[in-house]
Amino acid sequence: MRFSKLLITGIALVSMLGAGAYAQDKAAQQAEVKAKAMQALQDFYKADPKLKTAVEAAPGYAVFTTYGLSLGLGGAGGKGIAHNSKTKSDVYMSIAQASAGLQVGASDTRYLYVFSDAKALTDFIDKGWDASAGAAAGAGTGASAANVKAGAGEFTGGKQYALTKAGLQAGVAVAGTKAWKDKDLN
Repeated sequence: MRFSKLLITGIALVSMLGAGAYAQDKAAQQAEVKAKAMQALQDFYKADPKLKTAVEAAPGYAVFTTYGLSLGLGGAGGKGIAHNSKTKSDVYMSIAQASAGLQVGASDTRYLYVFSDAKALTDFIDKGWDASAGAAAGAGTGASAANVKAGAGEFTGGKQYALTKAGLQAGVAVAGTKAWKDKDLN
């Protein structure tokens, strides 16, 4: 009987400590995602200063950093935030991409979605987002590869911008993108 009480107390203690460690880990992960998203936003502003005015005037925006590889089949994934300019609140989001075609490479890409209305932002956050598009080719490394593709993915309710920070990507492929609320970070 004593052993079972001791075991239950031990399990409860480990659970409480684990929950506290998870909360700290969650806060650290949130801080890391937010810092990367804010750095990506600054990178967009540096590449095209007009984007700052567009973001400030918008009801909201989402910004992501992604990393990917491709060799025939490709995939990329990352995290970011969707920001509501009216409420000044952030929602942590995930994004994934898959592609197939004649392609080879590795990429480090940032995406910026600037919403033209509050409904589009809300739908993006609450329902997620799916898109398909053709891929382009590009090459370079470091800051010399930074290029903003303005309107590279206009969608109902806003514009999408891509910024290739570093990497080499070449080929043509059919690709799909999905964004959703990150249940672990919200």
